[in-house]
Amino acid sequence: MTDAAASALPPSLAEIRDEFLELGESDRLQLLLEFSEALPELPERFRDHPELLERVEECQSPVFILVEVDGGAVAVHATAPAESPTTRGFASILAQGLSGLEVATVLATPDDFPFALGLTRAVSPLRLRGMTGMLARIKRQVREADAA
Repeated sequence: MTDAAASALPPSLAEIRDEFLELGESDRLQLLLEFSEALPELPERFRDHPELLERVEECQSPVFILVEVDGGAVAVHATAPAESPTTRGFASILAQGLSGLEVATVLATPDDFPFALGLTRAVSPLRLRGMTGMLARIKRQVREADAA
């Protein structure tokens, strides 16, 4: 991540990034597992309507994303199976780190944020591609919701 991109990082994601970078590589995986356990539940209104969520095709695991924009504030909802803790952890980081932010702030989030967590040697490139895909879908959904 370039210095310019790092300065565009919302404080919530910068704090998460810093948490990861303060740890050694093996401990970063443990933190990712902790995030996987903290993925917010879907709001009740979406639990019985999985067709409203978009599949993230870049992920090997079945990950689904839904973004809402209300009054300029973004809410990110995601599901990922407990059997896929890495992917679920990434979904949780994005849901927690982007929810509550303004549209412009989410859209300004650097596309390479997943690589800023210091996990490039600890997880496969395919997993990082999945998180990048999640972020891209979130940003596209934010643009669409904001335009509507």
